[in-house]
Amino acid sequence: MNEVGSWRRLTVHGWFVVVFAAIMILVVVCAGVGAVTLDRTNQLTDELTMRVSPAGIAAGQLQKALVDQETGVRGYLLTGTPEFLQPYADGLAAEQRSDARLTALVSGNPELLADLAAIRERAQAWRRDYAEPLTERRRTDGSVPPGQVEAGKRAFDGIRALLQRQQQRLSEQRAQVQEQLEGAERTRNGAFIAMIVIFPLAALSMTVLLRRAVGRPLDELRRASRRISAGDFAYAIPERGPADLREVARDVEQMRVRIVDALDDSRRQQLQLRRQADDLDAQAVELRRSNAELEQFAYVASHDLQEPLRKIATFCQLLEKRYGSSLDERGTQYIRFAVDGATRMQVLINDLLSFSRVGRLHGDRRPVDLGRTLDKVIDDLSAAVEESGATIERPDELPEVMGDPTMLGLLWQNLVSNAIKFRDQERPPVIRVGCEPADDGWLFSVEDNGIGIEAEFADKIFVIFQRLHSREAYSGTGIGLAMCKKIVENHDGRIWLDSARTGGARLCFTLPAGTHRSRPEPAGTDHEGTDP
Repeated sequence: MNEVGSWRRLTVHGWFVVVFAAIMILVVVCAGVGAVTLDRTNQLTDELTMRVSPAGIAAGQLQKALVDQETGVRGYLLTGTPEFLQPYADGLAAEQRSDARLTALVSGNPELLADLAAIRERAQAWRRDYAEPLTERRRTDGSVPPGQVEAGKRAFDGIRALLQRQQQRLSEQRAQVQEQLEGAERTRNGAFIAMIVIFPLAALSMTVLLRRAVGRPLDELRRASRRISAGDFAYAIPERGPADLREVARDVEQMRVRIVDALDDSRRQQLQLRRQADDLDAQAVELRRSNAELEQFAYVASHDLQEPLRKIATFCQLLEKRYGSSLDERGTQYIRFAVDGATRMQVLINDLLSFSRVGRLHGDRRPVDLGRTLDKVIDDLSAAVEESGATIERPDELPEVMGDPTMLGLLWQNLVSNAIKFRDQERPPVIRVGCEPADDGWLFSVEDNGIGIEAEFADKIFVIFQRLHSREAYSGTGIGLAMCKKIVENHDGRIWLDSARTGGARLCFTLPAGTHRSRPEPAGTDHEGTDP
């Protein structure tokens, strides 16, 4: 189990390292075996060619040298011819050379050295006991006893036996070395054949191993990924193969789970959004019905409700005109109260209608020159300007914005008329209109030197029907600034009171830029009296 766990902890890189290491070990082993056998073959070949074979040749030369000596001595003894002693002399020289060479070649073999020593002693004994005495006797008196010649022949036969034994041992050594050489060659050839056979088998085995350990898990991961990408999000990705592939499969499986969860959440959100859309559609239908009812109410308010008010005001005025002389001062005052209430009710209804129509009846957006719009407003308010002695300071040019010209005209009218209305009775009103570029378009301001507004009422003044003064002090219905706020917000702007301003009021508002962004000039044109 531990070995299986160790193999499972291997990564793809680890598998490649293991496979490469196995192939390298195989190569090293085969190369080592080949090198050892090749070296052994070279050693045996060198021994055979440099020692064993030359030793056999030297042994043959030694035997020939000894045989030449024995033949020369026998020929001289039998014939007495001195020429027969020449092979004997040559054989002695050849024996010394062969002996020295053979001693060097068989120096590592005690048996062959012993055989060589025995042959050397026998040869010396034969020359000492037979060859030299008999040759000397033949040379001096010209006769040799036949028995001694035969004894010398038998002594030399012993040398022949030693030479034959030496040749046999050299032959055995040669056969042994030859057999070892053939065995080494077989081992060498077997190693090379094994390398030739093992390498393809090892490559095939490693290919199969990598296929099973790496390729197959990758194929399964690829098939699982394609199956999931095709839409089968419920299919679980298997964890197989090396550790890093299993980790990748685990990460992909976690990603699949998260995607499935996200899809489930998305489906739930879609269902919720669909329900909300259905609710919004139902609300839109309800709003359209409510707007239709409001339009119907506006029609009734503008016609049916004002008609009784006009009758009340008219008949009260007729009562005052016809029976005024019969009424006392209090009766006349009551009639005037009724006429004033009816008149104020009509004004309130008209203001409510105007407030409800902001952004609904005048929704057409087009480029509006605010300079011309302000000129028209000032012209319409010329009577109030002349009566109050107001001075209006404004830029020579105002920008062009996208909006509803009627609503923007109402905006200027309410702001300028409020500046005139809420003036300080101790000084003539001075109204300054400002304009400067802003991040989101243009920043406008209407500033006066009137009675001002306390900072605590900065939000209250934009609420409908909210009044800061009594009707006896200042007329109005409390709708003007609420209408201004609605107009500005309907044009994607905002309006506020500059609470840091003292000695009067300063109202600021923003409007998005229109098609032209002409820069306003500094204030320098005054409108006084009836010359706006």
